[in-house]
Amino acid sequence: MLNLDLTGAQVLGKDGLDRRALSIAEGVIVDAPQKRAVDLSGYMILPGIVDVHGDGFERHLAPRRGAMKTLSEGLVAAEAELAANGITTAVLAQFVSWEGGLRGPEFAKQVFEAMRVTAPGLVTDLRGQLRFETHMLDLYDQIPSQMADWGLSYIVFNDHLPHGRLAEGRVPKRMVAQALKAGRNPDAHLKLMQEMHARRADVPAALDELCAVLAAQGVQMGSHDDTTAEGRAAWRARGVNVAEFPETLEAAEAATAAGDLVVLGSPNVVRGGSHNGNVSAVDLIMMGVGAALASDYHYPSPRRAAFMLADSGVLPLADAWRLVSAGPAAVLGLADRGDLLPDMRADLVVLDAKTRRVAMTMAGGRVSYMSGDIAMRFTV
Repeated sequence: MLNLDLTGAQVLGKDGLDRRALSIAEGVIVDAPQKRAVDLSGYMILPGIVDVHGDGFERHLAPRRGAMKTLSEGLVAAEAELAANGITTAVLAQFVSWEGGLRGPEFAKQVFEAMRVTAPGLVTDLRGQLRFETHMLDLYDQIPSQMADWGLSYIVFNDHLPHGRLAEGRVPKRMVAQALKAGRNPDAHLKLMQEMHARRADVPAALDELCAVLAAQGVQMGSHDDTTAEGRAAWRARGVNVAEFPETLEAAEAATAAGDLVVLGSPNVVRGGSHNGNVSAVDLIMMGVGAALASDYHYPSPRRAAFMLADSGVLPLADAWRLVSAGPAAVLGLADRGDLLPDMRADLVVLDAKTRRVAMTMAGGRVSYMSGDIAMRFTV
């Protein structure tokens, strides 16, 4: 860990950027000057990004079908990308889904076991999130013990079954390609979906029981892609208090009004809207909806989204940056990060003041990424 003063930079506080020294010792921010100082004139220092949900790591773990032999090396590569984008805490969202393949239970087991072995040796704080398909009723009895075995404390519930087409007796779109990707016969894949759809009436009661067990274990729970106020209320009644990426204004407003923690996608902000026609994250933020922005599928997006919100006048920079730092930290119940205050973890990102590119990332007082001119300043 580095014990030093970072001087000359613009440091982001609750009121915006101001030029002041930032002291770090033994992995935390302190208010006592240190013996060594590094001049960071020309740079900005901001709280490290806390990514509350991302699946961009998938390309590192399995870049090609069948290339899944060294997941630990993939996690190391994923951490490098996270750090290069200023992310100091990352929640890796891994499916357990009927879709199979890289989203199947067998691959999830490999991923979470690799994380247990590899993550403690990395600088970035990597955490796992189980994304569970609600209609996999045969797995309900296993989920609580598996989460404990895998060291997980966060689960998000999804339902990606194409219920509309199944109810009409039609073959779902892209079904054959999806089946082949999962390594299944298309007829068997379709039969699996039809059987799960046929048991949909059993899902609510099963979820009630499962959520009660998980809540007793202290597991944090979230729903994904809510569309209605009624649906969100049903999740809330089960103790599922995080609403990830609500698809409609109705669901997002209902979640916020009830005190739920709403997570929005930073790519939605960067793109200027949802890629599939859902409610605009920018519109929601302008209405005061949203506790956090997540990378979703693109790790550069949280940093870019925060500056786009600030540059467009939607929010002051300090408030926009809280959506990618203190906000997601609060969603995860992590009170020791998200701000640059004494006694908090020394999690920070240093940006070039002109280009806003990441020059250095530090997590817990340890450098996870450094590039360019800034490296010379630390070696002098």
